[in-house]
Amino acid sequence: QVQLVESGGALVQAGGSLRLSCAASGSIKSIYTMGWYRQAPGKQRELVAAITSGGSTNYADSAKGRFTISRDNAKNTVYLQMNSLKPEDTAVYYCNAETSTIYIPYRAVTYWGQGTQVTVSS
Repeated sequence: QVQLVESGGALVQAGGSLRLSCAASGSIKSIYTMGWYRQAPGKQRELVAAITSGGSTNYADSAKGRFTISRDNAKNTVYLQMNSLKPEDTAVYYCNAETSTIYIPYRAVTYWGQGTQVTVSS
């Protein structure tokens, strides 16, 4: 019903920057909170940053000062600008979106993308 497609993952050197994008499509009525999570090998998935439909943001401590989350509501797209990347940022990055659909407009469901690989070399 709702699809999320991430892009922008790549291999980058430490200190470099990347911009991830995630576009939502399908039977969307409203998108509420959108977020970026990451999962490194052998570790649990963790929140990186989230943004509400009104623009309020929340960041993990590891992302504060280096990453910026933003969204374009007209395009149903969320972005993650990542600067000063470190090897410990290496992970698969997933976006999610809390979304109601035109078929069930009164209930929000969280949908996930398939992930995009970010690798930071030292």
